[in-house]
Amino acid sequence: MKIRKARLADAPVIAEFNRSLAWETEHRRLIRARVLNGVKALLKDAVKGVYFVAEHDGIIVGQLLITYEWSDWRNGNFWWMQSVFVAEEFRGQGIFSALFRHVRRLAQARKDVCGLRLYMHADNKTAARAYKKLGMARPRYEVFEMDFAN
Repeated sequence: MKIRKARLADAPVIAEFNRSLAWETEHRRLIRARVLNGVKALLKDAVKGVYFVAEHDGIIVGQLLITYEWSDWRNGNFWWMQSVFVAEEFRGQGIFSALFRHVRRLAQARKDVCGLRLYMHADNKTAARAYKKLGMARPRYEVFEMDFAN
């Protein structure tokens, strides 16, 4: 398995993974063209974030997106892990763990990164177990949102 930064040519696979993720976790049907355009926009502008993909025999089997949140309290960026997805037939094989370890190593090597964060659907017990197993802890924060995309 190989972990690498995503390229623009990976956008169709990433977009389909994101659509699958939305359906699996929230039963939301995302508009294919909107998601594809959003993925392409990010891949063309590193300020927005960076995708990492896991490849097995040249096929993308998993992904993880990093976006950034500045913390004035810590004088550094939190790296937010988003759009975490592993193709169903490859789950349970350590692909997310490999993506996570890769991102953690990159983050710990930088002085401007103060930590890793992610959010997940509250009912996703499988994901919660995986995140705890990797050493992440549930903070006392709750997320509120106002969604203008729908």
